[in-house]
Amino acid sequence: MADAAGLPQPAAPASLRRLNRHPLAPVLGSITPQCCPGRVNFHCHTTCSDGSLRPEQLARQAIALGLEHLAVTDHHAIAAHTAVAEVFAAAAARGEAVPTLWRGVEISCLLEGCLVHVLALGFDSDHPSLHPYLQGCSVVGPALRAGAVLEAIRQANGLALLAHPARYRLPFQRLIAAAAELGFDGAEAWYDYGMQPTWQPTPVVCEAIARDLRRRGLLCSSGTDTHGLELRGR
Repeated sequence: MADAAGLPQPAAPASLRRLNRHPLAPVLGSITPQCCPGRVNFHCHTTCSDGSLRPEQLARQAIALGLEHLAVTDHHAIAAHTAVAEVFAAAAARGEAVPTLWRGVEISCLLEGCLVHVLALGFDSDHPSLHPYLQGCSVVGPALRAGAVLEAIRQANGLALLAHPARYRLPFQRLIAAAAELGFDGAEAWYDYGMQPTWQPTPVVCEAIARDLRRRGLLCSSGTDTHGLELRGR
């Protein structure tokens, strides 16, 4: 590659080239604070982990909301994906508009000695690298380290994003810096830390997280983290 003067320029880092090729990256790159809960939701749960909605119920609510993109991110489980996909397929056959469905899962790991959650998005479900993390509970030992989780997600061609960075015992600045150094693709920038009945991003803290991520060239995600009976809120 050369610049306008014809001088050679260094190639982009391999991690950046990989990120730019992922089909979900442009979607996450266009997310604004207003996208959730009506247009996108990349963090929600069903009865396949600790949520209250059955996958079919969540799918019907996603259609009713007019979502454009959805990822169900149950803890250490992906069983909901097939059920949601079946509801979407039936609705599409009737001529209804349905969201684009991305594979998702929420994985626990240790980052800077702190137990955090990682959202794996857009991965190949049949890749063996993620199998240890899809057994319904957290792993133990070296596989619990953030670097190991990141490598498993990468091998499965997924994106790794730090969930709700301001919910942990360590400052989000430190955790985002550590995640960025490891090679994470981004974090959940827009999140309702106040857990309001209808989802709204928390001012100040979310804006600070988004600025930090953009400064580092990382992706910003957003989701309701729904555990209750309404996909509009938590």
